[in-house]
Amino acid sequence: MTEADIELRRAHGADTAEIRALVRDAYASWAELIGREPKPMTADYDAAILNHRLDLAVHDGRLVGVIETVDEGGQLLIENVAVAPEFQRRGVGRMLMAHAELIALDLGRPRIRLYTNQQFTPNIRFYQGLGYRIDREEDLGSAIAVHMSKALAAAGGLRPAANGFPL
Repeated sequence: MTEADIELRRAHGADTAEIRALVRDAYASWAELIGREPKPMTADYDAAILNHRLDLAVHDGRLVGVIETVDEGGQLLIENVAVAPEFQRRGVGRMLMAHAELIALDLGRPRIRLYTNQQFTPNIRFYQGLGYRIDREEDLGSAIAVHMSKALAAAGGLRPAANGFPL
């Protein structure tokens, strides 16, 4: 599978059941690790499609990934990124993260941020490999949230391509 095999498109209301199923599958192993369902597994995707931007990665007509972003004015928040388990470690997550950076740049946002559970160490390493830095940790009582961010190239500067390399 190559990037050319993946279609990126905006989510629509009719996609919510498929998004919910993909997210549940993608986060199932994390639920086992932390002993509860992570926030994305219980999210209201009908509301998310109305209030946030959700972009889908589709391979041969099948949903294989989703990224949910929120324009916060001065920065873009990645609320959720999920990849179907059988497509993990195949570049889909990297492509979705690069897509979020393009969204931020198109909106004129110089910074992109996200948060994850401290126990999701492979995800933290993945984000660090993409240039995100840890800004702070927040004790939420039932978990420690790791807040991360990345400064993006100024408008008109180098823009990341879908594969994460500058254009």
